[in-house]
Amino acid sequence: MAERNDWTIEQITVALYEYCRNPFGQFNASKQFVKDLGELIGRSPAAVVRKVGNLASFDPQMKARGVNGLSHTSKLDEIVWNKYFGHWDQLAYDAEILIAKYKKLHFEESLTIDLNNLPEGTERTYEIKKRINQSFFRDTVLSSYEQRCCITGLSNPTLLNACHIVDWSKDSTNRTNPQNGLCLNVLLHKAYDEDLIGISPDYDIVVSDRFFGTKIQSIDEELRKYMVGLNNKKIMLPKRFYPDRDLLAVHYERFCKR
Repeated sequence: MAERNDWTIEQITVALYEYCRNPFGQFNASKQFVKDLGELIGRSPAAVVRKVGNLASFDPQMKARGVNGLSHTSKLDEIVWNKYFGHWDQLAYDAEILIAKYKKLHFEESLTIDLNNLPEGTERTYEIKKRINQSFFRDTVLSSYEQRCCITGLSNPTLLNACHIVDWSKDSTNRTNPQNGLCLNVLLHKAYDEDLIGISPDYDIVVSDRFFGTKIQSIDEELRKYMVGLNNKKIMLPKRFYPDRDLLAVHYERFCKR
């Protein structure tokens, strides 16, 4: 496939979107999703892999892990990264518009999210953006944790949720921020939301006595030992987008007051 030498801002924007939504270690020229992305934006799979490596060089969490990405970045790479880093809702919406353009489809026809029961008019646009953001948040959080619960290590995707640290309804500025997310299995997601378990700003796990309810005698002893044994252990940190300590502190303060 012939390709232009210079990447465009539009191509880099879509590449950044997919960089966030897929595990970094999975970007290999032989992977089908990489081939599909390359075909979509008119670049070879190898070029896509190189571009993702370039973008990784700007990622502070990747640098913290000693993963420096590739060094031959362009000025446009930096412009796109700086434009969208911390503005993830805008990245998700802009990238989906570009994907529709590349597919030569109407915007809504291009989307893979659920569009059932949408209102009409301006409320429709708002709801579509909301669903795009929710999908981006989930994909990015789960891929950053490599599809593993950060407490148990459970890796069955059907049992995993992208859990907001500070609830969606209480912090509009961090609704789509993957650093406001934890990958938790469905049980522990509910327990975290209900302050039955806490995670400190130092990433320590704390299990409340209330986790076991009022009839402790009826709890399976092995389960009880397992949960109690989690106390003061560290969560498994993601490969990218470490949970924000300030946001963890907000939730942990609430947990400690219960």
